[in-house]
This record gives sequence, C-alpha cells and structure tokens, in this order.
Amino acid sequence: QVQVVESGGGLVQVGESLRLSCAASGLTFDNYAMGWFRQAPGKEREGVSCITSNGGVIYYAGSVKGRFTISRDNAKNTLYLQMNSLKPEDTAMYYCATGRFSYCDLLSTAFRYWGQGTQVSVSS
Repeated sequence: QVQVVESGGGLVQVGESLRLSCAASGLTFDNYAMGWFRQAPGKEREGVSCITSNGGVIYYAGSVKGRFTISRDNAKNTLYLQMNSLKPEDTAMYYCATGRFSYCDLLSTAFRYWGQGTQVSVSS
C-alpha cells in the first residue's frame, strides 16, 4: 500500500522560511517524479514544483521561482520543499504527489498518489 505523508507546515510571518518534507513508501521511490501542489480556500489546486525521478529536471511555478527550492533524497524516500521569503499569498494547504511517471509535470493528472496535505499560513 502506497503512503504519502507531508510534514513541516505551520504559521509564519511574512519573509520567514519553512521546509516541507514528504515521505513516500510502498513504491519504488526513485522510479517516479514527485511534485508539490497547493490549494488555497476558494481556489483551484495549482502546481508549485516538480522534480524528475533522478532529480535532473526541476520545474517551478512562476509565482515561487527564486523563493522555493525542491529537492529529493532517494536514499531516504523523501521529498523536500524549502520555502523562503514567504508571502501571504503562499498561504494554502500543500500536497505532495508521486507515482505515475518518471518525468516532471505540474499538472495534477501527472501524479497518482497524494498525501493528506500540510497547512502553510503566512501572516502579515
């Protein structure tokens, strides 16, 4: 059974940082691309960043480029999202996803398995 579990969310002030983690089990972790998505209240889920199975290709949404950094540790079956210079508009539930392709795509349909999410709130 595949499990995807996010952690690291919280309440921070504008300009501060958070590091999200995502642990995946029950699948061959390094066979699959992984992605971070987010959904704010009243808005559609959007792709934030994704990374290919070997970490060689990374994409970011324009709204986070230069502030967020995605990485993965295939030895630990863990995905990370370092979020710096956080803004109020980054407030959302953040989801980790994996398990369909080895290549990277910011569309939710490119991923099969999803976590329950971790809340990030940025206060001004």
